[in-house]
Amino acid sequence: MSTNNVGYNEPVGDTQPEVGQEATPTPVPSIPAAFGLFSNDTKKNEDLKQMLESSKDSSKLDAMKRIVGLVARGKNASELFPAVVKNVASKNIEIKKLVYVYLMRYAEEQQDLALLSISTFQRALKDPNQLIRASALRVLSSIRVPIIVPIMMLAIKEASADLSPYVRKNAAHAIQKLYSLDPEQKEMLIEVIEKLLKDKSTLVAGSVVMAFEEVCPDRIDLIHKNYRKLCNLLVDVEEWGQVVIIHMLTRYARTQFVSPWKEDGVQEEYNEKNFYESDDEQQEKNQKADKSYSMDPDHRLLIRNTKPLLQSRNAAVVMAVAQLYWHVAPISEAGVVAKSLVRLLRSNREVQYIVLQNIATMSIQRKGMFEPYLKSFYVRSTDPTMIKTLKLEILTSLANEANISTLLREFQTYVKSQDKQFAAATIQAIGRCATNISEVTDTCLNGLVCLLSNRDEIVVAESIVVIKKLLQTQPAHYGEIIKRMAKLLDSITVPVARASILWLTGEYCERVPKIAPDVLRKMAKSFTAEDDLVKLQILNLGAKLYLTNSKQTKLLTQYILNLGKYDQSYDIRDRTRFIRQLIVPNEKSGALSKYAKKIFLAQKPAPLLESPFKDREHFQLGTLSHTLNMKANGYLELSNWPEIAPDPSVRNVEVIESTNEWTSILGKAKKEKPTEKFYSESEEGSDDSSSSSSDSESESGSEQEKKEVGQSSSADSSGSYSSEDESDRQSKSTRGAARKGAAVAKSDLEDTEEKKVKSKNVLSSSDSESSSDEESSSDSRSQTHSESDSELKKPATASLPSKREQKIMLEKRSPPKEVSLLDLDDFNPVSAPVTLSSVPLLCPTSAADLEGLSLSGSSVIDISTPVFVPMKTHELLHRMSGKGLAAHYHFSRQPCIYGDKMVSVQVTLSNTTEQKIENIHVGEKKLPSDMRMHVFNSIESLEPGESITTSMGIDFCDSTQAANFQLCTKDDQFSVNIQPPVGELLLPVTMSEKDFEREKGRLTGMNETSTTVTVAPQNSTRLVILQKVVNIANLGVVPSGEDNIHRFAAKTVHSGSLMLVTVELKEGSTAQLIINTEKTVIGSILLRELKPVLSQG
Repeated sequence: MSTNNVGYNEPVGDTQPEVGQEATPTPVPSIPAAFGLFSNDTKKNEDLKQMLESSKDSSKLDAMKRIVGLVARGKNASELFPAVVKNVASKNIEIKKLVYVYLMRYAEEQQDLALLSISTFQRALKDPNQLIRASALRVLSSIRVPIIVPIMMLAIKEASADLSPYVRKNAAHAIQKLYSLDPEQKEMLIEVIEKLLKDKSTLVAGSVVMAFEEVCPDRIDLIHKNYRKLCNLLVDVEEWGQVVIIHMLTRYARTQFVSPWKEDGVQEEYNEKNFYESDDEQQEKNQKADKSYSMDPDHRLLIRNTKPLLQSRNAAVVMAVAQLYWHVAPISEAGVVAKSLVRLLRSNREVQYIVLQNIATMSIQRKGMFEPYLKSFYVRSTDPTMIKTLKLEILTSLANEANISTLLREFQTYVKSQDKQFAAATIQAIGRCATNISEVTDTCLNGLVCLLSNRDEIVVAESIVVIKKLLQTQPAHYGEIIKRMAKLLDSITVPVARASILWLTGEYCERVPKIAPDVLRKMAKSFTAEDDLVKLQILNLGAKLYLTNSKQTKLLTQYILNLGKYDQSYDIRDRTRFIRQLIVPNEKSGALSKYAKKIFLAQKPAPLLESPFKDREHFQLGTLSHTLNMKANGYLELSNWPEIAPDPSVRNVEVIESTNEWTSILGKAKKEKPTEKFYSESEEGSDDSSSSSSDSESESGSEQEKKEVGQSSSADSSGSYSSEDESDRQSKSTRGAARKGAAVAKSDLEDTEEKKVKSKNVLSSSDSESSSDEESSSDSRSQTHSESDSELKKPATASLPSKREQKIMLEKRSPPKEVSLLDLDDFNPVSAPVTLSSVPLLCPTSAADLEGLSLSGSSVIDISTPVFVPMKTHELLHRMSGKGLAAHYHFSRQPCIYGDKMVSVQVTLSNTTEQKIENIHVGEKKLPSDMRMHVFNSIESLEPGESITTSMGIDFCDSTQAANFQLCTKDDQFSVNIQPPVGELLLPVTMSEKDFEREKGRLTGMNETSTTVTVAPQNSTRLVILQKVVNIANLGVVPSGEDNIHRFAAKTVHSGSLMLVTVELKEGSTAQLIINTEKTVIGSILLRELKPVLSQG
């Protein structure tokens, strides 16, 4: 066993691979493939179920390893959910961890079964082991059922105040899940996010910023106070947390700082202009430019602290820093990212693709950044096409007069590539180089003309398209090229290439007057077989020749127009009709036909050959939107730089006064100790023995105090030890410190007044700490921690106050206790009591728990008769389905005679046939685990037209799950089920208003659910509200001394848990409906059923 357990002492996230590896070695006998499709694992799963129900932990652990191994291999293990979930309360930590790994996988699929174990998850939220607490929260947040939203909300609040940073990290993860389930919780979640943003742990930072980005990315004000902390923690945060934080800080910087790019632009202007100016004049202008902009220190902090991350091993982190420098840093400093991005090109092809896309965008605006690394973008034969195309794009963007000759030689090689798509892209790149660099235009054009004789048709076609674009820039000198291209019409079949040749021939028909008519003649022969794109260009060519050379082409053009008139494509027919009316004048022709020549032979602007990445500039680099070149869901646009920087003082963090107070008190204590010893020895010479003993005690106490304070502070920073150990240590240190404080008090009677003031300061500051902890929903661990800290510091500063002052301080320190999430169920928080010298006191938690304890309290709450019994019946078996046997049931709301935990159900059986039905009884029962049923006695016979009513008892285990069973006769069996409304799982109780409020005070926090209801005026009377409520649920009425508050109480039939319902009428025809119960699931369902009943007219 010891060898097997080694891998499970690691965090939950790291155990899964190991489990998978351990579960794989078992050999599987070979089965024919045909039978493998239909084979099932029922036998194997039965074996696993038996192992999980074993009393031995070793068997359970072995079963869980095998199950998690199945999950890791992608097998479906969902049918084992009921057997696994039973072990969620196991005391063995290894079993518990694996159970939670399984539950995290299947909780969302098996929501009903997971809901049954919700109380176990609640108890696990206060487990001493941080991994169990975190896993419980993860499972709870995976159950995506709206009725447990309040439970999840309170669990997240409590986890956000946990001592363990791992648990707080999981609380941040749960925030996003809860927000997606119920966006209405946004305001409460923002409060938790605001609290977690103040966390100093590097483990939490990335997760909470991710939650911030999902829930409230527009709340920049939450970042102000935490900006510098996030910048400083950035280097130590986990890699994926770094990515999220950097993206968030990029958006933040664009809203809070002035653009640093203006300065760079001004300096470049001064450097380029006025070449012949003297050095003095140039310096003066540069100084003026420097004065115009000074970078904010916080802006500089961000740029400086992200620079080391360029050396990260994670490509996403490097990419995130690169986009931050691109969008936020001065232009002169952005160049440092080039080397890191080039380094990433040694990664796998997916990383290369993303990085190259971003480099392609960057190289369009700032070529100088990547020019030194030109050779890194040369294409390799092993690169996939997508990588080749991107590298080609970057090389084209980086081309200039200095390196164009090298690049053209490289391009010549690429054109010969077997990858035709890449070869075509290379020809387009040559064309772009020709238009961008005028010195090589002729060279490129000659090279493209040479490619016209290439054997590959795709290369020739792409060359024609590019030549066409180039000729539009300088058409006067290239008549020979047009003639050569016209000859290729016989061999070229690519529609785009043929259309380009025809367009060139028609556009410059006056320069080739002998060739153009012949081209039209050839095209007229093959008109009907051509592609639509080519047909349109034939029509254009005919129109242009008709206008310029009508003698030779008039009849030919009319022939083509007649062919186009009856073409299958409506585009061709419309174009034919348009051209005929425009170029062939008749009576119907309008004034437009006079301008036909100007329309067809107008001067066309030369096309701009631009990079396809030019239009991606407005997307933030490194985002999905930039990669797709379209706005993706959830994309947050970068705002423009503000003209005037917002107030930078919002990022100043105020020093907390209580911290200063503690520091000053501790400082005084350290300085005063030698003085105290000196005076005690000189003034109390007659009592040397007692003074020396007290001095030695106080001295040792101070040393012990320093050690303990150091331990507590270090424990705060780590936050990974269990809550039980921590509370034990702190309670011991508190008792020790109190004893030493009493010794100091005896020896220092002369300075009483001065030290009273100090002790009050100490107590008041500890009060503020503990109260702030309570307000932030911290658990008993954090409260104990703050109290023990205050107790440790008291002996070092002052003697204890008098009895009267102790009483006053006790009243201040004992506010009414609010029950938090971790005070529920059977958990008793360990709290360090405040030890005073003469008055024994209880801690606030114990006082609140003992407050409601009285011998008469339990006797007052008794089960009463139901206020109202609805006669509504539910159909159990329809007469058609039951072959003449009909069955209905209703709930009598009376205590069941078969068992205290059972619900009484009256079943009415009717014979609607003309024959006698014999031996009516209950057959096989298919009940969920723990559910029990007491059936009615067998009915020998039921005469035609007769009915009989019998009673049954069903223990629904405080659940609304249906009880499935078979209703049988002599000849037939019918599957039926009884599903209880939530209101029938209750028994009414009587109690006084005082008892109601006391019990309600205990059932707060997670045990309370509430909602606001709009009540019609006619429904706001006491009688109507009572009637509506008791009709839905079997509740007892509690007397109320206030007209606007209506109280109802009941107990659940199975567990006897109290169910307290309060309807409080507010102003403006609204009411607040509050339900307090330990059974939070039943409470939530009841709330959901009562709300529409109270709100309807």
